[in-house]
Amino acid sequence: MDQRFRNVEEMTSDPIITALSEQVGCYRRLAKLAEAQHEHIQSGDTQSLIDVLQHRQQLLDRLAEHEKVIAPAKQRWGEYVEKLNGDVRAKADAMLAESKALLEQITAADRADVMVLQLRKNNLGRQIQQIGTARQINRSYVNAAYGKSESRMDVQT
Repeated sequence: MDQRFRNVEEMTSDPIITALSEQVGCYRRLAKLAEAQHEHIQSGDTQSLIDVLQHRQQLLDRLAEHEKVIAPAKQRWGEYVEKLNGDVRAKADAMLAESKALLEQITAADRADVMVLQLRKNNLGRQIQQIGTARQINRSYVNAAYGKSESRMDVQT
């Protein structure tokens, strides 16, 4: 956990502040995993990508738990932060802003990765189609050059 947010927790026993601090930590780890995900997509390292996605899911599960605590305060954020003392209020606003910024960063990285994967999928589809077309051309050439061959196997018993 970041030292500057640990100080906030020491200043207050508010579960919302604690959950917000933990949420920021989760988003930071998710941002690092998004970078690793991008590297694995670029390199085609499927197993490492799967490992990253599993870690991301664990963090998303933790985020969901933190969000259950934070959501009521977010709905009435102005009222909530008015009740906090100045230092804690500033830290709470900073943590909320950092969470939003990290979420936007992660979402943008994911969109870019989706585009890369979509392009690869489309290219693979074209390659498969070209292989099928090439096989058909080869069959047509063989049939034109040598005629259709009859089956030489007697299947009657």
